[in-house]
Amino acid sequence: MDLRKIKKLIEMLQESDLNEIEVKEGEESVRINRKKEKHIVQSVARQSSKATKSEDDIEADDFTNLDVITSPMVGTFYRKPAPDKEPFVLVGQEVKKGDTVCIIEAMKMMNQVKSEFDGTVVSVDIEDGEPVEFNQTLISIERN
Repeated sequence: MDLRKIKKLIEMLQESDLNEIEVKEGEESVRINRKKEKHIVQSVARQSSKATKSEDDIEADDFTNLDVITSPMVGTFYRKPAPDKEPFVLVGQEVKKGDTVCIIEAMKMMNQVKSEFDGTVVSVDIEDGEPVEFNQTLISIERN
């Protein structure tokens, strides 16, 4: 699919009150989503920690300070800007909102994924060079 068409779809989505658009053209397809899925993940974690009243409560409460960065698209996950460079983030590293945490390669384009949270990287949940699905958890961050 032509990059100009994709840009036009993004503009159309921004101008409308739609949250998602998917277009198929032959064997090619593109889905553009402007929802922030992280809120849904957070709500589920919080609800399950409140609903579960057992000996695991302490562990469940630990997850209320955990935010996840999910893949905005299907593609290939890269921790580094180039093979000979250092990773964007390491476990235990402090990150600020807007910091680049990884790259997703999709359709031969490198897309930077930025943190939406301030906090400490708790885990990188996928290996470098692995394929990722839309909305798959990439990195977990503990809020400060």
